[in-house]
Amino acid sequence: MRPVVLAGVDEAGRGPLAGPVVAAAVVLHRHRPVDGLADSKLLTPRARERLDAAIRARARTLAVASATVEEIEELDILRASLLAMRRAVEALSPSPTRVLVDGNRVPDLDCEVRSIVSGDALVPEISAASIIAKVARDREMVRLDRQYPEYGFASNKGYPTPAHRRALERHGPCPVHRRTFAPVRRLLDLIP
Repeated sequence: MRPVVLAGVDEAGRGPLAGPVVAAAVVLHRHRPVDGLADSKLLTPRARERLDAAIRARARTLAVASATVEEIEELDILRASLLAMRRAVEALSPSPTRVLVDGNRVPDLDCEVRSIVSGDALVPEISAASIIAKVARDREMVRLDRQYPEYGFASNKGYPTPAHRRALERHGPCPVHRRTFAPVRRLLDLIP
C-alpha cells in the first residue's frame, strides 16, 4: 500500500476586482518543519515573504496554479478557484493520496479530499499553501502594476479600496479587471 502523501491547498484572490485567482498545494516534509506557519491574512507582508522562502526550501513538494480573469468571467469566481486548486494539486510530484482544502468546497480530484473551515489557521499544510498562494498572487499584482500603474495594484492588490474605486471611475476598467464583479459591472453599465 502506498504511503500517505498529504497536501494542503488554499487560494488567494477571490475578493479582488482585478487579477487572477491563485492556488497553491503544499506537501510538507515530515522531518523538516517550518516554524511560524499561520493563516496568511494574519501575517505581515515581510513575514509572508520569509515564510514563503522557508516553505519552498523545506517542503517535500509544492505547486502554484491560477485561473485567469477570462476563466473567472466564464466560470464564476468559486468555480475558477476550484479550477486553480485542481491545477495546483495535479502539478504536484509525487501526487498526493489525501488533500485538505481550506474552506467548505473542494475541487474534483482523483484522491481523497476533505474541506476544513478555517483550515489555514488549523492545518500546517494548508497554512503553508495559504502563504505560498498569497505571496505568488501579490507578486503578480505588483507585476500588473507596472503594466497598469494608474490603478495602484502594487498597494491594493486589486482589492476594492477607496483609491482603487476612484481610479476605476477615473480611468475605467483595464483588461485585468473582472467585469462580472458588481463594482466594475456597475461602472460599465454607466458607460454609453
